[in-house]
Amino acid sequence: MLMAAVRVAAPKPPERVLYVDATDQILGRMAAEVAKRLLEGYRVYIVNAEKAVVSGEPLRVIKSYQIWLQLHVHVNPYKWAPHRPRTPTMMVKKAVLGMLPRSKQKGREAARRLRVYIGVPHELEGKQFVRFKFADASRLGHKFIRVGEIARQLGWKGVRSRP
Repeated sequence: MLMAAVRVAAPKPPERVLYVDATDQILGRMAAEVAKRLLEGYRVYIVNAEKAVVSGEPLRVIKSYQIWLQLHVHVNPYKWAPHRPRTPTMMVKKAVLGMLPRSKQKGREAARRLRVYIGVPHELEGKQFVRFKFADASRLGHKFIRVGEIARQLGWKGVRSRP
């Protein structure tokens, strides 16, 4: 009597999740660490994106963003011009995505595991948030500007409160 082969699926490993609080975190340093964790397979949630910090003289940082917004191309600027994000969530997300190899499958899958929020959403309240010591803004002194302030200078209207 022949027995049929039984296929048993291996159990999935537990999902690794990282909750990051961007308050007073240097954007580039935080983005580099988050990109590494995404490539390791973590699902990353970043909250308080508007409170992240960009180092440098505030007026120069804002001016560099404004110059980039004014760049145009002659052929269909909506399709080919460089697109600079104006919302804090997209600024933080673009900083992280710029550090991922999105031309490869591994980088594209890592990009799908990233979520960025303004403030702390209801579903993430009560979670244990991580802050990176090496990315703390206290090491900068006074030369920095928050991502939310940059976004307001670029025309972001802010978040309306929910009724």
